[in-house]
Amino acid sequence: QAELVESGGGLVQPGGSLRLSCVASGITFENYAMSWYRQYPGKERELVAAITSTGRDTDYTEAMKDRVTISRDNRKNVVFLQMNNLKPEDTAVYLCGALRSQGWVPVPGFREYWGQGTQVTVSS
Repeated sequence: QAELVESGGGLVQPGGSLRLSCVASGITFENYAMSWYRQYPGKERELVAAITSTGRDTDYTEAMKDRVTISRDNRKNVVFLQMNNLKPEDTAVYLCGALRSQGWVPVPGFREYWGQGTQVTVSS
């Protein structure tokens, strides 16, 4: 059974940094594109960053692309999100997702998996 477990969230002051981690189990990690989303209360998830299964290609939301970096370690089944210069409006639950893909193209017949999320709070 697939499981994604996020960690690394917490309370940080404006301008601070956090590094989120998401460890995957129950999937062949190197076959999955990984993504980080964030979710505000009562809102839909919004994409923050994504990375292809090999790690060769990445994609970022325009609002955060200068402040975040996504990376992965396929030997350890983990994907990271480094967030810098955090702002109060970055306060949200951050979730990772896994989707069986070839490059950016989803492979038919596979569902997307989600973690439970980790809370990031940016406040002085």
